[in-house]
Amino acid sequence: MPRAARLDIPGLLQHVIVRGLEKRDIFLDDADRGYFVKRLSQLLLETGTECLAWVLMTNHVHLLLRSKGMKLALLMRRLLTGYAVRFNLRYRRSGHLFQNRYKSIVCEEDPYLLELVRYLHLNPLRAGLVKRMEELDRYRWSGHAVLMGQEDLPGQNTEEVLSYFGRRVKVSRCHYREYIMEGISRGRRDELTGGGLRRVRKLTGLEEIEESDERILGSGEFVKRLRREKVLSDGVSARMPIKDLVERVVRVFGTEVEDIKRRKRSRRVVDARSVISYFAVREMGRNGAELGRMLNMSRSGVSIAADRGEALVRDNPLLRSIGEDKSTI
Repeated sequence: MPRAARLDIPGLLQHVIVRGLEKRDIFLDDADRGYFVKRLSQLLLETGTECLAWVLMTNHVHLLLRSKGMKLALLMRRLLTGYAVRFNLRYRRSGHLFQNRYKSIVCEEDPYLLELVRYLHLNPLRAGLVKRMEELDRYRWSGHAVLMGQEDLPGQNTEEVLSYFGRRVKVSRCHYREYIMEGISRGRRDELTGGGLRRVRKLTGLEEIEESDERILGSGEFVKRLRREKVLSDGVSARMPIKDLVERVVRVFGTEVEDIKRRKRSRRVVDARSVISYFAVREMGRNGAELGRMLNMSRSGVSIAADRGEALVRDNPLLRSIGEDKSTI
């Protein structure tokens, strides 16, 4: 089954999980971690994205982000691509470093913001990277140390998190730390790393399953609200067959499906292949290697074409309309 397209919604809280390919380590020493954190901070400031919590583990990363005026995918692409290039050069390796898709879950803020802050920041303690709460307070590679005033990360929104625990910084830090400690006994919270929670409401002796979506961590009412606002129905459907996408694109460009597969070098064909690559890989989450085999392109060629296609779609309302599919939800 194809994976559902990520929901990239400015203004909403998103829990992002980045994993190393085949669970391999993505940080081999503190120099790697330092570069990643520095790059993250720069991009947060450049894009106006807010970071509420973060933690670097050995083979994965958790980020709790709220993007503002731009899509989160742009920040993540710059962050992960730049880090992977440096990592490969430093260790004289080639190939992919991360799983080809980071995981992003849109989160309902009121019930989950603080729960997620606590879940993310307790990861080093649960994994044994630190042994005691005192060590966690000083753990350099987590937003917890920033909230405790032990480290600094420009771009991390500490004021908002601490405001839940008091007006004065010293008092709020004390109460925040108590809240974190209360979570230790709760152990793993797998429900916080995946969306699509299905809840049952009791209605006068009857049971009703609330609406859910695998891309959302929130109540049935929250899912309904996003649907009412058509947030979930914007963009190309992950369930659209590639064949249908190709047919839509070639109609817009006035070319033929066979021209696309034969790699004709006319401007219209090149543009059409770029737009197909963008929608298939970036919006629908399809595998770049599989698409490359279908279009007679290399995987790297698909990635380059997707970058070009994104620029074409962004600047052309007609091309953006290709992604409108009212059967998404």
